[in-house]
Amino acid sequence: MTITVPNEIIEKAQQWLNDPFDTATQKQVQHLIDHDEKELIECFYKDLEFGTGGLRGVMGVGSNRMNVYTVGMATQGLANYVKSVNSNGLKAAIAYDSRNNSDVFAQRAAAVLAANGFTVYLFESLRPTPELSFAIRHLACHTGIVITASHNPKEYNGFKAYWSDGGQLISPHDKNVITEVRKIGFNEVLTDASKGDIVTIGTDLDEIYLEQIKQLSFQKYYEKGGHDLKVVYTPIHGTGIKSIPQAMEQFGFKNVTIVEEQ
Repeated sequence: MTITVPNEIIEKAQQWLNDPFDTATQKQVQHLIDHDEKELIECFYKDLEFGTGGLRGVMGVGSNRMNVYTVGMATQGLANYVKSVNSNGLKAAIAYDSRNNSDVFAQRAAAVLAANGFTVYLFESLRPTPELSFAIRHLACHTGIVITASHNPKEYNGFKAYWSDGGQLISPHDKNVITEVRKIGFNEVLTDASKGDIVTIGTDLDEIYLEQIKQLSFQKYYEKGGHDLKVVYTPIHGTGIKSIPQAMEQFGFKNVTIVEEQ
């Protein structure tokens, strides 16, 4: 069955054969143009929508896919809005999960924010979303990003934007960021990270975070013999492995079995 690709999609795809798109991306796009009309349409028939929570979609090349370019545009739009309401000492925190390319997308987001003059606090490896919220408040950041696709299938990834209170964007900030993202093109995304500063954060912040969690406990089981309880924990291949076992240890639980396969 022959598929007719609309001219506007072909023209849109051909724009990805030039700067600022890298050689590997250009080759993948050319392959779609030459050999895979159906996937070409899927990748370019629309722009990946920046919604109230951010981006979420299948990873791949094209304007309707999660890649470093769509992540860069989302980050640039977020930066533009944050700069419009805050003028000095801009700071941001970024975390990411264990999905394919999450670290790559996080690094691109960090570079874009740094290029916009932000001091960026980037976690050294995967961390759970609640720790990103904590980091934003603890480090007095103006905004934050977590790269995660949550419950979606393995082909997906996502970009969630956070405000200075550690929560996801809400009105009017969500709508204002969406407006900024829609204004810009791929050539307008700044990527020269030397204009800002990217600071790696890790175990030092983990320790502060876990101590705060411990202080919030209503029931001090670890003070009442609760350490004898038998606990089985699985992270289900997720970021919880970076905090739950450590938190259990902080609380004095000694008999904890982790499901190694997950």
